[in-house]
Amino acid sequence: MNLQKHLRTVLIVLCISLSLPAVSTAISPGTELSTGPGKNPNNTINPLARLQEIKDMDKENLSRAEKKDLRKEVKKIKKELKRANQGVYLSVGAIIIIVLLLILLL
Repeated sequence: MNLQKHLRTVLIVLCISLSLPAVSTAISPGTELSTGPGKNPNNTINPLARLQEIKDMDKENLSRAEKKDLRKEVKKIKKELKRANQGVYLSVGAIIIIVLLLILLL
């Protein structure tokens, strides 16, 4: 009975520690909070709509410099979208601990 109580406590502590964000950074006074993609007041157009607009453009009439600018803009928008869509990542150690706990409990 005592072992089950300790195991349950350890399991709760591990669940709480794994639910915390992997990387936490303090917000400095000079840092502005991000409002997320598409909500930036400086960016009035939706990035996905802008990508579709660029894709639908007739690029044959554009000069070489204009095409280059469009490519740079597409790369910039894709980089911003990738940065905004960060997911939750589990480290190898966390996965091993989870698997061991599942083996012990089942």
